[in-house]
Order: sequence, then structure tokens, then C-alpha cells
Amino acid sequence: MIATSAITVAGTGFPWLTVAGGIPLVGAILVALGPARLTRYLTLAFSLITLVWVIVMATRYNTSGPTFQFTEEYSWIPQFGVHYALGVDGIALVLIGMTVILMPVVVLASWHDADEATRSPKVYFALMLVLETMMIGVFAATDVFLFYVFFEAMLIPMYFMIGSFGVGARQYAAVKFLLYSLLGGLLMLVAVIALYVYAGQSAATGHHGTFLFYSLAHVALSPTVQKWLFLGFFIAFAIKAPLWPFHTWLPDATASAQPGAAVLMLGVMDKVGTFGMIRYCLELFPDGFRYFTPLILVLAVISIIYGAIVAIGQTSMKRLIGYTSISHFGFIVLGIFALTSQGQSGATLYMVNHGFSTGALLLIAGFLIVRRGSDKISDYGGVQKVAPVLAGLFLISGLAGLSLPGLSTFVSEFLVLVGTFSRYKVAGSFAVAGIILAAIYILWMYQRTMNGPVAESVSAMPDLKPRELLAVVPLVALIIALGVYPKPILDVINPAVNTTMNQVGAHDPVPAHPAVAQKGNQP
Repeated sequence: MIATSAITVAGTGFPWLTVAGGIPLVGAILVALGPARLTRYLTLAFSLITLVWVIVMATRYNTSGPTFQFTEEYSWIPQFGVHYALGVDGIALVLIGMTVILMPVVVLASWHDADEATRSPKVYFALMLVLETMMIGVFAATDVFLFYVFFEAMLIPMYFMIGSFGVGARQYAAVKFLLYSLLGGLLMLVAVIALYVYAGQSAATGHHGTFLFYSLAHVALSPTVQKWLFLGFFIAFAIKAPLWPFHTWLPDATASAQPGAAVLMLGVMDKVGTFGMIRYCLELFPDGFRYFTPLILVLAVISIIYGAIVAIGQTSMKRLIGYTSISHFGFIVLGIFALTSQGQSGATLYMVNHGFSTGALLLIAGFLIVRRGSDKISDYGGVQKVAPVLAGLFLISGLAGLSLPGLSTFVSEFLVLVGTFSRYKVAGSFAVAGIILAAIYILWMYQRTMNGPVAESVSAMPDLKPRELLAVVPLVALIIALGVYPKPILDVINPAVNTTMNQVGAHDPVPAHPAVAQKGNQP
């Protein structure tokens, strides 16, 4: 049970987060109503304005201040205790930052994605901006019901981006994506309503039902109740993450989505699942969290190994990248459920680094597919000789996918493994196998596509154009920069992680230099 709360809250009096979510929504309306020739430029402009706004907001974030900052709270449905409540801690802030960084590069890379589709490019780019609003909202929401609304609402634009603008069996993949997500959402809705009812029976909330996270963090629930509510939230998040065996929708959706849409799905939307595990499963139901930890650690290890092994056997580049993400999310879940500060910090940093590395890999794969008209690995060969810049950036992105030292994902994977080994040596030992398997699927894909004799079908392939370089180079630069110097991001993440650990009674604060930290004390 939660006896006390380590959570503190402070507002600024200015709706920073509402404006951050409102900018792309206004942009979506203007794109939908404006002239077709300005569609792409308006989308890019509003995504850049949102990026600048969030950067300015982030500079005002105080890492030694209250847990939740930039808070807003307005009564929405007072009869049921529902509030329009927003606020961010360090974990939510870096995930919003990742979202707004990825959006402009996705817009640039998707410049011609909708040209051959059955609907207007205006619809495609408007949906992209609506999705950005929903993703900012889901990370910023501090009312559980509001979180649920954003959690479900962001499915709608992605469903149409896959079903109407995708390739191959796009309608099948879109329906499968939607049904899986809705099933998880319905289970979570039941748990959300039950949580409201139990909160109304608690003296901590003055015997009034509430959905506010700050209030629910004080509610003492019996271990049995926590276990059932934990399951309702966790299954929804495991589907979204995706965690084995709830993962089967992901490879189909990745293969059918346009590369830009796949980046937003794998790079941002799926992080809502692992973010929700930290924010809600851990902080609201610590007894349920501990009870199911052994089972979930097994699922995480299976995800790591299964995703990597299946990726090795793929013949499609996009499906291969989809399966690698299942393996990577296994590492993230492993770090979360190790219940150590190193594991939690590593898992959060892994979410950010995975967004950049997988985003770059998918975008470059998309450029290859546009040039060759196929995502089959066997249709390529010798690309390095005709498009060396493309091949070089593809190699760096791929090496980040296998967590090469010096690149961003190495730091996060190292922290996850250190945090896991300090408590669960067997799980950590099995997880290490994922590193070896990652080297196989990444290097073998690179060898088959970029090395060897030049295939006749790619002999005239052009190298990356300036617009494509402008889309990918920032991500590659971030992969290298965060691999060499991750401290700025970790300085934002660590205070929120320490608060979370204190909230559940686990006391092993992150050392000053976590990237080279020694093992912390066991909780």
C-alpha cells in the first residue's frame, strides 16, 4: 500500500502544455482547409513551431524542483470528478521532446508518401498533426480518465494513416492494429472506472471519487484490488508496447504503414505502453507490480530473444525492423520491472534512443524502397557503391540498433542490464543473448543490401537528396551525441526516477554519473 506520496506539484500560471498540443491541432485545421499546394509546407511549419515551443518550455523546467511542473487543472465533468489536468515530470518531458523532434523529420521524409494514395495528401498530413496533438496529450495528462481519452483517440489518425495511405494488405493491418488496441483499451477502461470507485471509498480523497493522478497516488488499496487493477492497465500497455505474446499486430502494421507513419507508431505511440507501466502500473499499484514481476520478467526476456531470432529470418526490411522493436521493447520492460533506479533510468533513456535509432533506420529503409520499389532484402545488393552516403547513414543507424558503444542505445542498454543484474541475475544473463542476436540481424541485413556485387536493379540508384539528408542527419547526429554525452537527458530523467522509487518504497537513488555508475543498493 502507499502510505505517503513523494509527488510534488507546481504550476506556472501559463498553459504551456495546452499550447504545445494546440499548435499542431490548429495546423491540422489549416492544412485541411488550406490550398493543396501549401499542404506540406504548412505541416512542416507547424511541426517546427511546436518543436521550438517545447524547447523553450523545456528550458524553464527545473530539475531540482517539484515532481510535476507546468501543471494545469480545470474541472471538466465535475459530477464524476474528471479534470482537464496536465503536467510533466522528467520522464514525460523527454518523451514529449522526442515526439516533437521526430515530427518535422517525418514530415520531410514523407514529402511524397501520399501522392499515389487513394486520398488527398491534405488528409494524410492533417492526420499527422492531429496525431502529434494526441501524443503530446497522452504524455502530459495527469488525470487518468483524460489519459484514457488520449490513449484511445490517438488510434484514430493512425488507423487511417495505415488503412488509407499504407501499402500491401493495409486494411487488414489497420483493422488488426485497431482491434488489438481497442481490446486493451476496454480492459483499461474497466480498471479506470474501478479505480474511481475505490478512490471514492478512501479517506485520502475525502470520500469523493477522483481521476487525478496526484490524489490517486495517496489512495491505499488492498493487495487483491491492486492485482486486478494492475492487470487491467498492464494488458493494455503490453499490447501497446508491444510485449510478447501481445505483439502480433506490430509486424503487419509496420510492413503496411508508410515509413513516416511507421516511425510515429514505433518511435512514439508504442512508448505510451512502457510510459504507462511506469506512471500507472508502478506508482498506483506497487503491490500488484511486485506480485506480477517474476512473470513479466519472463515475458520481457522472451520478447528480447524471440524478437531477435524472428528478425534474423525476415525477408522484408520493414518487418525485420518491426521485429527488432519487439526485442528492444523487451529490454525496456526488463529495466522497468527490475525495480532499480539504474533500470528505470535506462528504460526511460532507451525509449528516447529507440525512437531516434529506429526512426532513422525506418526512414532510410523507406528511401531505399522508394528508389527500388521493393522492401525485399533480396532485391538489393551493392548499394554502398552507388549511394555511399545512404549506405553510411544506414550503417550508423543499424549499429545503434545493436547498441554499439559510442552510440546512444549502448548507454541505455548498459543501464538496463546493470539494473537488472543487481537484482535478477538469471534474467539479465538471458537478456545478454539479445545483444549477440542483434549483431546478427543488423549486420546480415546490411551485408545483403549494401555490400557485394551491385544488383542490376540498383545500379542507377541515386544517393540521398538534400531534403532526405535534412530529415535523417539530425537523427544520426542525436544518436552520436547522446552516445558520447547522455548526461543532459539523464539529468532530467533521474530526479523523476528517484521520486518514483521513493513513491513505491525502493530507495537506491541514481548516482551522479549513471552512465558509468556502480551497482546501486537493492530495493
